[in-house]
Amino acid sequence: MIYITGDMHGNIERLYDREWRKLKKGDTLIVCGDLGYLWAGGKEEEEVIKYLGSRKFTVAFVEGTHDNLQKINRCRTTYWKGGMVHRIEGNLLHLMRGQVFNIEDTKIFTFGGGESLDKDMRLENNLWWREEMPTPAQMTGAAKQLDDLDCKVDYIITHEPPSLVKSAMLLRRGLADRVNKLNGFFEEINENCSFKHWYFGSLHEDRLVTPKHTCVFGKVLPIDYYINNK
Repeated sequence: MIYITGDMHGNIERLYDREWRKLKKGDTLIVCGDLGYLWAGGKEEEEVIKYLGSRKFTVAFVEGTHDNLQKINRCRTTYWKGGMVHRIEGNLLHLMRGQVFNIEDTKIFTFGGGESLDKDMRLENNLWWREEMPTPAQMTGAAKQLDDLDCKVDYIITHEPPSLVKSAMLLRRGLADRVNKLNGFFEEINENCSFKHWYFGSLHEDRLVTPKHTCVFGKVLPIDYYINNK
């Protein structure tokens, strides 16, 4: 089965959560950004990466704003399930931007990235990476991938949500609106593509925001959860 979860932020306790015990050989767990275990390096981090890579199930993630993009981009690029990935270690994979993966006869479009609100207080290439926001070429390539499929996929996995979804969540919290060009790009996809459900993680809630958009954080959900529980 394919499962979805949200930002893990390098939290070791998450690896021993009971939700992980339901994952078995052949399953795929997709993390919606901010995996967080690839960060500053060191022995403990290396041990965690080896642990994740040695699981019988696949751990795949899109990047958020708390992932070391330089370290990720140095990993081997390879082809997996119809799309391009960075193979971090064994069964630990980074799903690259603008790819469409065919997992268990399910088409999944992925596009990581985001914008750190506190980037002015972080050191570049230490706690912040300029590459966290996509380039025009990456967005153009992603649009072409979708065009080649007549803008029809089963699921969309990102870190950030479309702009209207993000605005609605921030308004509900009483916060100022703060959408960016990536949210706008996703809004274009949202309006012009056919899909069953969209999962994202950046806003740190477990919430069905609209009938087709879910923010995930601590839960581990089957990817078809909201399709089978209407």
